[in-house]
Amino acid sequence: QVQLVESGGGLVQAGGSLRLSCAASGRTFSSYAMGWFRQAPGKEREFVAAINWSTSSTYYADSVKGRFTISRDNAKNTVYLQMNSLLPEDTAVYYCAADVSILRVVTNKGPFTSWGQGTQVTVSS
Repeated sequence: QVQLVESGGGLVQAGGSLRLSCAASGRTFSSYAMGWFRQAPGKEREFVAAINWSTSSTYYADSVKGRFTISRDNAKNTVYLQMNSLLPEDTAVYYCAADVSILRVVTNKGPFTSWGQGTQVTVSS
């Protein structure tokens, strides 16, 4: 199993940028599909972006397409979420997840192999 720790959240003004990181422990990191999810107060957790093990395919929710970019560095056991042109509605706790199935991650059909503890992103208007 892989353990995940997110970082990089914070407070930013609308239109600004943040880069989230998700550091994984475990020698089999490169075998997992990785995803970012978010949960705003009073709302269900929603899919944001995913990347498969080979980094050749990425997937995005319509709400973030063109603004967010997911990437991974298997040598560093880390997955990133670059968030640009942030909007107040992007405010949420962001979680990374790992699973053997990219389909399960993209369709948000858990349970997944691992979840991180989450990092808060707050976008002020």
